[in-house]
Amino acid sequence: MFFGAVAALAAIGCAVAAESTPVTDAKAEVIFASPEKYSDIRDAYTATEMGQKAILDQIRDYIVLRAQTVVPAGEKLTVTFTDIDLAGDFEPWRNGQNMDIRIVKDVYPPRMDLEFKLTAADGRVIKEGKRQLRDLAFMGKITNNPRDNLRFEKNLLDDWLKNDFPKDSRG
Repeated sequence: MFFGAVAALAAIGCAVAAESTPVTDAKAEVIFASPEKYSDIRDAYTATEMGQKAILDQIRDYIVLRAQTVVPAGEKLTVTFTDIDLAGDFEPWRNGQNMDIRIVKDVYPPRMDLEFKLTAADGRVIKEGKRQLRDLAFMGKITNNPRDNLRFEKNLLDDWLKNDFPKDSRG
């Protein structure tokens, strides 16, 4: 399975956050609004709840990590995902075990819909908005970690963070 290692880690005791429970950090909070309605966060053709939670945990952890470098001290970024469609898809006509392999092609680009709010320490909203993240040229990009199952989604998030939170925008 494409996300087999992730699901295995979750199975042996890694903490898995509840689907709708926000997870906070000093600089970031990530919320998955109604993940059961997301377009595609499947870990296999017949999705497992544990695998889906592991995928969401990876996305959350990545944003929390990246927030450490893009969010200035004393500010907080809250990201609420409203839809996610992972790169690739499962092709059931491949039969047997092959139907649980995520096939990544140009016709299956990653998509993420989110709302965000950047707040100051006093609660004042500095910036907020909604974004529909898309990258139809995702297959042509060089990635830092070609073995990362979520590399295309992480690239999409990196592009968004670079565009909306440039390091030199507030000195």
